[in-house]
Amino acid sequence: MGKLAARSLRYRIGGFAATFLALFIGATLVMACGGLMETGIRNDAPPQRLAGADLLVTGDRTHEVASSKKHKKTIPLPERVELPAALVDKVRAVPGVRAATGERTFDAAVLGGAAEAKAQAHGWESAALTPYALTAGSAPAAGEVVLDVATARRAGVATGDRIRIAAHGGSAGYRVSGVAAARGVPQATLFFSAPEATRLSGRPETVADIAVTLAPGARLDDVRKGIREALTGNPVTLLSGDDRGAVEHPEVLQGGEDLIALSGVVGGLVILVAAFVVAGTVSLSASQRSRELALLRAIGTSTGQLRRMLLGETLMVMVLAGAAAWPAGPFVGRRLFDTLVDSGMIADTVRFSQGWIPAMPAYGALLLTALAGGLLGSMRAVQAKPVEALGEAAVQKPGLHPVRIAVGLLFLAGTVALALVTALVLRGPVAASTAGPTVMCCAIALALLGPWFAKLVTLLLHWPVRLLTGPSGRLAALNCRARTAKVAAIATPVMLASAIATGNLYLQTTTAAIADRAFADNLRADAVLTSAAGGVDPALLARVRALPSVAAAGAYVTGKAHTEKPHDGDENKKGLPLQGVSAEGVGQTLAVEASAGSLDGLRGDAVALPETVAHRMHRTVGDTITLRLGDGARADVRIVALFKGREGFDTALTSAELLAPHTTAGLPSQLLVRASGDRGRLMADLGALAAQHPGLKVAGRDAVTAAQAESSRTQASVNYLIIGMLVAYTALSVVNTTAVAVGNRRKEFALQRLTGATRGQVLRMMTVEGGLVALVGLLLGGVAAASTLVPFGYALGGAGEITGPSSIALTVIGAGLALTLAATLVPTWWALRSRPVEAARA
Repeated sequence: MGKLAARSLRYRIGGFAATFLALFIGATLVMACGGLMETGIRNDAPPQRLAGADLLVTGDRTHEVASSKKHKKTIPLPERVELPAALVDKVRAVPGVRAATGERTFDAAVLGGAAEAKAQAHGWESAALTPYALTAGSAPAAGEVVLDVATARRAGVATGDRIRIAAHGGSAGYRVSGVAAARGVPQATLFFSAPEATRLSGRPETVADIAVTLAPGARLDDVRKGIREALTGNPVTLLSGDDRGAVEHPEVLQGGEDLIALSGVVGGLVILVAAFVVAGTVSLSASQRSRELALLRAIGTSTGQLRRMLLGETLMVMVLAGAAAWPAGPFVGRRLFDTLVDSGMIADTVRFSQGWIPAMPAYGALLLTALAGGLLGSMRAVQAKPVEALGEAAVQKPGLHPVRIAVGLLFLAGTVALALVTALVLRGPVAASTAGPTVMCCAIALALLGPWFAKLVTLLLHWPVRLLTGPSGRLAALNCRARTAKVAAIATPVMLASAIATGNLYLQTTTAAIADRAFADNLRADAVLTSAAGGVDPALLARVRALPSVAAAGAYVTGKAHTEKPHDGDENKKGLPLQGVSAEGVGQTLAVEASAGSLDGLRGDAVALPETVAHRMHRTVGDTITLRLGDGARADVRIVALFKGREGFDTALTSAELLAPHTTAGLPSQLLVRASGDRGRLMADLGALAAQHPGLKVAGRDAVTAAQAESSRTQASVNYLIIGMLVAYTALSVVNTTAVAVGNRRKEFALQRLTGATRGQVLRMMTVEGGLVALVGLLLGGVAAASTLVPFGYALGGAGEITGPSSIALTVIGAGLALTLAATLVPTWWALRSRPVEAARA
């Protein structure tokens, strides 16, 4: 059978080319996802500014969260964990340490020049770690600053000039004492004198990290052990090599986990889709060879031998596809990684890594896909009895294998179960967690039971097609009814593509719309004050409230905490979002009304909880809970109020004076302002105040909500990329399967022409047939999408909650029809080029 399979490849290039493309693209995408996963696991971010430090001592940014009474999960903390400044002397005293530098790191903004430039500021002692070298001027003294070359050029300043810099909620003028340069540091960087950096950091008692350089001859492991012993009792992390880059760019920690999850989900979806695409192409190839297989069965070939021959053909194609995917996988993975970096999901300092390891699971998935697709596709062809085989070669029966029926019904039951959980158990946007898998589960069920559903839809469309399209349409409808299995094989990729695109895109647009609506509904403030350096001085609140056009104003900062007491179950893994606010005016700047207690108590160690969260914790007003804040600090807070939260957006309120010091910036991020009357007058008064405080920015309510919507669209671009990949893959399979199915009907077309049909009549018949097949796939895809969107709509409060542009549905329908018709008519036109007698004889 192996020799027969090898010879079949030589004479059936067209059919096997479709299988090759399906396997090649599937293996390439899985290998690319493997590269993304390896990148996320390694999470290498080579140091730039801190390249001169042999070892970095940082606060421990990991935290163990109890996901249940017995299991714990280690997660990264979202904020920077500072170290006591006194630890610098302890590290410096460790044998083998040549120098230990306590770093001050804070955000700043250069206000001079053509445009504001955000930068990261440090003390001058940190310059030696890169090392930065002065190209002009001298080290900074009090009231002076050193700029890197790019920042100085952008600001249009040179040594001796004065420039205004915003930092830690304020701004001041500084003399440029020097300009420094260093290779491989794209981040805009400023250096102040040590006392000035200590003051501007806002945390004189702590340092961001301790950079250690080793004495000549010292061993890194010995110094690491000595530092751990010297800092016993202090939760610290010691980093060397490429791990040092995470100190400069803390966002890489969370980005690595996101990349692992993303690549795993996409890779799994690709494998599922590839299995059905390969099954469809193998099934079509086998059905086109039904007479050949029937003859083999009639002369005594067993079902096992036929199965081995068909699987052998698929595996031979798999080897070729795997060889082609070896160079293509890393290339595609790199392009995907660059796209994720551009979207902001991954830090641009993370280094893409793809070795030979991702190729192993990719080839394993390729083998699994080939075997599963080959077995599914050849199941019908090898089951015919020898006596019936030749008859079945002429008229194909739409029967399904019992195993296929059982698995299809199992997935159909899973679809119903997921839909019920989405509609009846979950509420709000969190329902998307089960709504998303529902569309794939339903699509798999429809693909497995395709001939049944294709026959049903074809029967429903039969008479309308015959009435609307004339004799050509009648013949096309009869062809589709006679070839139910082939129609199902062609319609399946159309169904997969339309279901994935429609279901997931409308899920994404609806979720984004809900988030934007929730943000807009929660914001009652008419204006927002922010700072170019990222943090706003809370002392400005008094001046803002004193303006005659201001009815209320309050500080605002966001963060996340984990509840340690009481245990919050599985919800504790995700953390509890926090909003730090000012008690004065919170009811006027945010749409929050207390249902128990009072929001006026949000001062100091206090918290207001949504009713659902309090009920889950079995706590009420007056009780105390323990929170682990974003920088790892523990806080015992008293519940002062309960309020009705928005479903899916359970966010607790705490005081800004409690939350802000435990964020990386250390300050409120915004001041929310409510107008007492005319909004125009408020904006004018705030603009005048901002003019007195350079670096302070004023934005109206509409600008803030628009910025939130833009941020949501940027984050959603990653999901659009995933959906686009899967849809493009399935769209290619539409072309493959349709072209294979049509390309092997040359003899049928020739017989029609010999009986008097013209080329135009054959083309019209195939146009109607292609449109009918596309409609079958689109209708089944619509059913699969509805299995997700309808329950999700009910989870949001009604089926009418699904939002999104109608252009999505119109594009899916138009693309499905266009692809199917193009893949049908081009092979038909090619087949009609030859003379009917020659085609019939062939």
